[in-house]
Amino acid sequence: MESPDIFTLLPLEMDATTKAISAQGTPSNALAAELQNLNTLHRALLSVDTSTGTPPPPVPVNPKRSAQIGKLRESGNTEFRKGNHAQAVRLYSLAIDMALGRPLWEPNGLVREEVSGLLSNRAQANMAQQNWAEGAVDAEASVEMKRVGNAKGWWRRGRCLVEMGRLEEAEQWVLQALEFESTEGDLLGLREEIEKRRK
Repeated sequence: MESPDIFTLLPLEMDATTKAISAQGTPSNALAAELQNLNTLHRALLSVDTSTGTPPPPVPVNPKRSAQIGKLRESGNTEFRKGNHAQAVRLYSLAIDMALGRPLWEPNGLVREEVSGLLSNRAQANMAQQNWAEGAVDAEASVEMKRVGNAKGWWRRGRCLVEMGRLEEAEQWVLQALEFESTEGDLLGLREEIEKRRK
């Protein structure tokens, strides 16, 4: 075996027309296999259709968009605390639209995290207006975006189902939630409440 400090110059040449790389003489089996893989990759890259708009290389997350989403979230939280629940729903909706409008090359995990929290907040604002169906839909979507570490989303949908009288569905939902958030007091309390109501 050669030392890693030794450089071996290989007799390679490139075809001027096809740009295929080949070795002069009779190359070893390993070199022939590597050259074949390289030429196959080169041909595949040449056949890629770039007219459909290949996205630019990944760039850092747009800080302006992140700041705007954060401001809308905070404004929604402020309106919620003031009791302006309909306005809070509107602001959370704007923030959700802005987060979902991020370019596709930005990190998927960031979008899921942002949207999950915003949907959970909007669910709470809908619940404050007794819009149980809307709250249940938002909370479920929040959980779909982020299952672990989203006890509020799990609890909010469970509470909406209870308020709509869908106790069996609420019980199944809370049992599923406890698989992810087994020590969450609010979920345990909701399970007890549902069990009492079902008796």
